Amino acid sequence: MSGWGLRILNGTSTWRSPLGSFLLHPRPGLIRLRALATIMSDEVSPIVKSPVEEEPKAEYPWRKAKKVACLVSFSGINYYGMQRNPSCPTIEEELLRAFRDAGAIPSEWYDNMQKSFFQRASRTDKGVSAIKMIISLKMLHENDTLTKVNAELPPAIRLQGVKRSDQEFQLESQLRCPDVPLPDAHFCGLSVGTDRDRAVPLLTWTTRSQMNKIVGTSLVGSHYYHNYTAGKLPMEPSSLRFITEFEAGEPFEQSGLEFVVIKVKGQSFMLHQIRKMIGMMISVMRGYTTEATIEATWAKDRIDIPRAPGLGLMLNEVHYERYNKRFGSDGIHEALTWDELQDDLESFKKDVIFADIIQTEKEERSMLDWMENLPIHSFEPRHFESVDSPRNPLRQAKGLVGKLNDKDAEEDEQLQKEQNGVGHDADDVFEEANTDPKGKEKCEVAEI
Repeated sequence: MSGWGLRILNGTSTWRSPLGSFLLHPRPGLIRLRALATIMSDEVSPIVKSPVEEEPKAEYPWRKAKKVACLVSFSGINYYGMQRNPSCPTIEEELLRAFRDAGAIPSEWYDNMQKSFFQRASRTDKGVSAIKMIISLKMLHENDTLTKVNAELPPAIRLQGVKRSDQEFQLESQLRCPDVPLPDAHFCGLSVGTDRDRAVPLLTWTTRSQMNKIVGTSLVGSHYYHNYTAGKLPMEPSSLRFITEFEAGEPFEQSGLEFVVIKVKGQSFMLHQIRKMIGMMISVMRGYTTEATIEATWAKDRIDIPRAPGLGLMLNEVHYERYNKRFGSDGIHEALTWDELQDDLESFKKDVIFADIIQTEKEERSMLDWMENLPIHSFEPRHFESVDSPRNPLRQAKGLVGKLNDKDAEEDEQLQKEQNGVGHDADDVFEEANTDPKGKEKCEVAEI
């Protein structure tokens, strides 16, 4: 094989080496490969790769993480809702911390919950509880995962069950069923604690039937609930909601008080919607307004609707009927019915959630304070409030009392100033009389 050399062919320079021929491009600094010569095996030494010791890969058990649906029960009295908020105590913060400490998810998934494909069935307001809240995420599910996670959770939050779900499982667009336990005296024109030694319940069968008839014919169905939330315009498509059930259950007694649970079932709910529906129902039952007001709330006018306290609001169940029908019996996934945990759920609802609601109501009296101000609501369209119209007698009396109190406060303040010597003294009167053109008469009066 020829050695190194430079050859000029037809005015083009070619550099020839033992490894082949290279064509020198006419432009300086650019060399283009022209051809590769045949290399003999005895002229080129083979390249031998030195052995490299491969480091063992770190164990990553979360590779086996699967998409699951978790059933969570909690009392939200001391929390600022379900959704995570770094500056406030929330249910999601407690859950994710427990999953991390129990080894179900890695630390980076705790910091960035989107990596675990975390979803919640519903958001909740401050103080709202839930007995069957569903969350979905990818996690390492082993036989002792449930025990480990509950050991890291506070007593007010329990992980009740974990089931394998489909990879495309979505928690939205399902039916939600919240419950609202309320003292039944609010529907009978009485106060909480009235007639505790009664022989018959305060909420009779007749009263409960009347209440179910009112809400069953007026609040059930598909309506524009713009008057039952905030930030929605009349007839706005996003305010259209479908309520399938609204009824009062059997009364029960706990801690010396009688309560009734109001069950509401619907496709989805907006901010304050349930609390305002409860407020409207109590107002009708106590005679502060009529059923015609409920029908007027579906129109274009803005109606002033009282908003009941959120203390007793509890998410009872989220229904996944379409999912259970499609995946519940395929042999791989399980139906999200949780019938096998019914006893544990009822025990948690009675011993934790209801106990917290009743104790908090006794201490804070949120429902009683709200009931005192309920007669003030006029249920009139907001843009007609400036028009003169007959006012509620109690509302008018309360306004007069406020004016009298303000007038009495002004008189007391003026009297206090006079007693402390605040105002014009004798010297000031003489100075004013001497400078006033008509002050001579004033001066004489002052001298006398």
